[in-house]
Amino acid sequence: MTKIDVAMIKKLRDESGAPVIRVKKVLEEFGGDKSLTSDEVEKKALELLKKEGFEKAAKREGRATAQGKIFSYVHHSGKIGVLVEILCETDFVAKNELFEQLGKDFCLQITSVDPKNEKELLEGEFIKDPSKKMSDLVKEVIAKTGENVVLGKFARLQIGK
Repeated sequence: MTKIDVAMIKKLRDESGAPVIRVKKVLEEFGGDKSLTSDEVEKKALELLKKEGFEKAAKREGRATAQGKIFSYVHHSGKIGVLVEILCETDFVAKNELFEQLGKDFCLQITSVDPKNEKELLEGEFIKDPSKKMSDLVKEVIAKTGENVVLGKFARLQIGK
């Protein structure tokens, strides 16, 4: 049986957004498998918790998103600028650190990739972590905040293009 400590529970809670009780239960389930190392238990538990979070995110898709925030970025050269609208259900989430980071990540992604439309942007590989798509970042925020989050409009301006 793998030893489950508070640090492991906190780490998985932070990474998955799942409730502490659920994290502990999943760790206990995988921890009972004597063939798994502590790292393997942690990895399998995180995979399951993220999968559950993405399933919950899918259920929130139809909910209204009347709040949100507009993010902006101007490249250090001053030749590229981006505006992006990210929408959510409540003003509370729009002020959340996770939501803020999502807005910044979208701005940098649009600056770097110059997507032609929303679909191309959401299906594109995240420039900071190519193992993820931009849509995965949105799903992670949905799973962690418990609210529907969607990409609204975006615009990219570039001098000399």
